[in-house]
Amino acid sequence: MPDVVDDRLRRRVLWAMPSGLYVVGSAAGGRVNLMTANLAFQVAVEPKLVGVAVDAASVTHELVAAGGGFSLSLLAREDRAVVRRFVKPVSEDEIERRGGGAVVSMAGEAVEVHATGAPVLTRAAAWIDCSLRHRLLLGSHELFVGEVVAVGGPAGDLPPLLRMEDTRMSYGG
Repeated sequence: MPDVVDDRLRRRVLWAMPSGLYVVGSAAGGRVNLMTANLAFQVAVEPKLVGVAVDAASVTHELVAAGGGFSLSLLAREDRAVVRRFVKPVSEDEIERRGGGAVVSMAGEAVEVHATGAPVLTRAAAWIDCSLRHRLLLGSHELFVGEVVAVGGPAGDLPPLLRMEDTRMSYGG
């Protein structure tokens, strides 16, 4: 006889799984977005591949698919309030651009653009820029796998990084 799944228990157990909390950058056709995500991880060491699972109905999904890349901003634990700014798509009136159209801030946060054109938070403790290599549809989400084409961070040790459990946010299906 199959086990009966207790929905509340399932959510608690899935929420308890350790995971980071990141800001995913995407860009395509002059549009940009930053999105809070916790489903990101390294998937291969040769070549250096990083995966991020993105809701298939999201703006970020559309931009990563069209733009062919994504970025991950890793934040210090002390910057936990920043991720709340990116739980919804960034509206065009929250994007500041330089005269030539280059994006300089989103939702009040300074950003930089690197190899793929996807925005990276300037305040990130470290960041990864990835060129899209593989896609795998997984029900509600699609796994985008990108090859690392650029990284940034301090010369020394990284500060303690933000994790889902450092916030009151939860993600458990």
